[in-house]
Amino acid sequence: MKPFDPRLLQLLPGARRDVLALGLVGTAQGVAAIGQAFAVAAVVVTVVRGGSVLPAVMWLAGVLVIRAVLTAANEIVASRAGTRVSCGLRELLLRTWLAHPADYRPAPAAAQTLAAQGTTSIETYVARYLPALVAAGALPVMAVVTLAFVDLWSALIVVLTLPLLPLFAALIGHATADASGKRWQAMAALGGHFLDMMRGLPTLAGYGRAERQTDTIRDVSVRHRRATVATLRLAFLSSAALELLATISVALVAVSVGIRLTWGSIELGPGLAAILLAPEAYWPIRRVGQEFHNAADGAEALAAVADAASTPTPPPTCSPDRGRLGSPGDQRRPRSREGRGSREIKEIVAALVGVGYAYPGATTEVLRDLTLRVPRGLTVVTGPSGAGKTTALELLCGLRRPTSGTARLATSAHLVTQRPFLTSGSIRSNLTLGAGKIPDADLLAALDQVGLGGLVRGLDDGLATALGDDGFGLSAGQRARLGVARALLSDAPLIALDEPTAHLDPHATALVDDVLRTLAERRAVVVVTHRPGLVAVADQHVTLPSLVLTEEGAR
Repeated sequence: MKPFDPRLLQLLPGARRDVLALGLVGTAQGVAAIGQAFAVAAVVVTVVRGGSVLPAVMWLAGVLVIRAVLTAANEIVASRAGTRVSCGLRELLLRTWLAHPADYRPAPAAAQTLAAQGTTSIETYVARYLPALVAAGALPVMAVVTLAFVDLWSALIVVLTLPLLPLFAALIGHATADASGKRWQAMAALGGHFLDMMRGLPTLAGYGRAERQTDTIRDVSVRHRRATVATLRLAFLSSAALELLATISVALVAVSVGIRLTWGSIELGPGLAAILLAPEAYWPIRRVGQEFHNAADGAEALAAVADAASTPTPPPTCSPDRGRLGSPGDQRRPRSREGRGSREIKEIVAALVGVGYAYPGATTEVLRDLTLRVPRGLTVVTGPSGAGKTTALELLCGLRRPTSGTARLATSAHLVTQRPFLTSGSIRSNLTLGAGKIPDADLLAALDQVGLGGLVRGLDDGLATALGDDGFGLSAGQRARLGVARALLSDAPLIALDEPTAHLDPHATALVDDVLRTLAERRAVVVVTHRPGLVAVADQHVTLPSLVLTEEGAR
């Protein structure tokens, strides 16, 4: 692991100003530390010689005030820099992942760990480790140069012993990097398994299997605890080793000065200044070693973020082209028919042409040689479970890229998944997610169409009512209807819905069906469903057959 990863400045050009500010404050702190050594020496010499101590004390007080101000400034600058860099890298990471198809993103558990704990740990790296690194680069040099003018022999001792500290720190840091890597992997495994278990807890509890997961959580937690303790043990031992080496080095300077003071070959003032300056040469490097362990997770996370952000966007296998896509009835693999026979729709909004798709790491294709053209109007997709209906929707919306064939996408698309994404926020913020500012009257009108307007108006805070994570506070049917209302507010030319009425009663289902027919009058609407209600009124009905698995693969 490098002492400083220059990719930080490449990923966040704005961080250069923060790093420069840290460097200037660190340099000023070094100058103040050297001034303090001379001020303390002057006070002691004045007291020993019986002179007027007031000027020396005033000098010392002024230096101490300056150091206090610089220390406060360093804390403020470092804290702000850490927060800005952490938030900036998190935003960059999420933007990078969103710009890639789902197939090129990391697993959800690993992504959540890196975007949450990982970017948060970078704050410590910037706020604590980088200032220490800057001080280690400036203060020892200034201390040695000053020592050379004060006492050449003390400067020689420091020059000979000082390189031992970064050498030992580098050796220890190599071992720390390995330990931190193991700890990071353990934390990712723990976070991923815990997330999966919490998501599936209702199902596990329904089948009486929830208690069995405690042993698995305990085993993963023990692995994480052991990795953490091993890292801490290494940190304590390395800090003790650096402290011992620095103490011995300072003692050599003190003994050398003491002997020469006894012989009278050096004055008291320069001798005290040399003894006080020597620790200032070693202390920054010792602090780097200490902060290195605290920031080891941040360094690992920074490297992971840099790798993820520098991953090139995969070459496109799709294009936002709606021209010359054929007629809606020209489907090669799925069986299709045009509903409401008197109506002919010619405008094709999106299409999959000869598409095959296999999930990353899988050897069997979920879809094979699929040609699906989506015109303006209502297209209903049916088929047995596992036929690839949800995958086809994700391909049409550009969330995934086909492994073969071509996907010609709409200029924009709005996908309503089986479990709509709802954040921890107000009903208003969830309805306007990704759509900008929309008047409350339009929001309530959309809610009225899905049967939620009366419910929201009856709440004390109305549209400002807070929802928990994943829509906590709403039933499954209410969450689904909120997702449909959000689709109503979208201006995307393609609206895709995956089982929008799966959790609804007959009355709510009829409301949603009316909404979908209204949307289909001016846009392309694709609905995956197992219910026959929409099939009768669909402009196009597509049935996807399931692939049969054989020894040779899928067919």
